[in-house]
Amino acid sequence: MNDRPEPLAPEVYARVFENHAEGAQILEDLIRRFHRPAVTAGGIDAILATYHREGARAVVDFIVNRINQAHGVPIDEPLDEA
Repeated sequence: MNDRPEPLAPEVYARVFENHAEGAQILEDLIRRFHRPAVTAGGIDAILATYHREGARAVVDFIVNRINQAHGVPIDEPLDEA
């Protein structure tokens, strides 16, 4: 038995984050907050900070990839639906 809900269609992401003014503002805010580069100085703390940033960035990348799929843009790697 699978307890996971059915994944939303890519078109839903496009409607919410592109066609809705507040959705577009939210996506811009998410990108500004969470789509940051890796930390390159600081030893193990830099590595941990980079892992933390990559985790947050993955969510933004997922949303953008779904929007791109709705527009027929191929994605390089499969989306994890988990």
